[in-house]
Amino acid sequence: MPTTSVPDPSQKHQRREHALMLALVSPALLVILALIVLPVGWLAWQSVYHDGFTLENYRRVFTEDIYWRSFALTFEISLAVTLIALLLGYPVAYLANSVPKGWSILILALVVLPFWTSVLVRAYAWLALLQRTGVINQFLRYLDVISEPLALVHNTFGTVVATVHILLPFMVLPLYATMQKIPADLMQAGASLGASPSLTFFRVFLPLSMPGVLAGCTMVFVLCLGFYITPELLGGGRTVMVSMLVSRNVELYNQFGAASAVAVVLLVSVLAIFFVVSRFISLDRVLGQK
Repeated sequence: MPTTSVPDPSQKHQRREHALMLALVSPALLVILALIVLPVGWLAWQSVYHDGFTLENYRRVFTEDIYWRSFALTFEISLAVTLIALLLGYPVAYLANSVPKGWSILILALVVLPFWTSVLVRAYAWLALLQRTGVINQFLRYLDVISEPLALVHNTFGTVVATVHILLPFMVLPLYATMQKIPADLMQAGASLGASPSLTFFRVFLPLSMPGVLAGCTMVFVLCLGFYITPELLGGGRTVMVSMLVSRNVELYNQFGAASAVAVVLLVSVLAIFFVVSRFISLDRVLGQK
């Protein structure tokens, strides 16, 4: 005689919970789909489709000198900006971590203050400071340090200086967050054992702050790869970074496929960087979630 199966109440409750959870996250999934998946998918499609499937755009990216030079210059500038930002940002973060809380808040406020000003305004400010008739050249000529104005702008130097200033907070803040987690007892223990402050710093504090160094360097390097306004204004057309290459392919040559291919290669490069970094440090820490 056949037997009828009785529905398990626990499974029915679990299915209901899953359906409710899916309904709750569906708006977020739709936003991700509309703002990230579809644009990136359309970008990738444009890079391989022009009257049919083609890899011509990628062939140009990987074989023509102008693309290689632009990518090489972009990575060189990003590396230089990252190293300079680290050299400037580490002492600032260390000072903010060492002084009393009131001074620490003041230092961090000064670091974050530029965020309240537009990147475009800050780039024009550096343009005014560094140009041939700018404040710096005028001051140096007033001191008789130079007889002719220095070429401080419309070149790589001006681009690096302005970019370091704009991206410096992205180096200081992860460093400060990491330093805050280093127990002060360790420094006191090193001193009690007879180690000098410099030895305690290099043998204890510096190794423990390396996750912050890696997180800050990753943030600055990746953000610099896609910078556009600053190199466009401070580079004067001579410093052609990848973002400017994308813009020129669209605005001057009307080649959306070539621009999409460059953008896809840059996106893959950034993902590869994050993948390598994730081997050494959690991406949650790099992105500031922990």
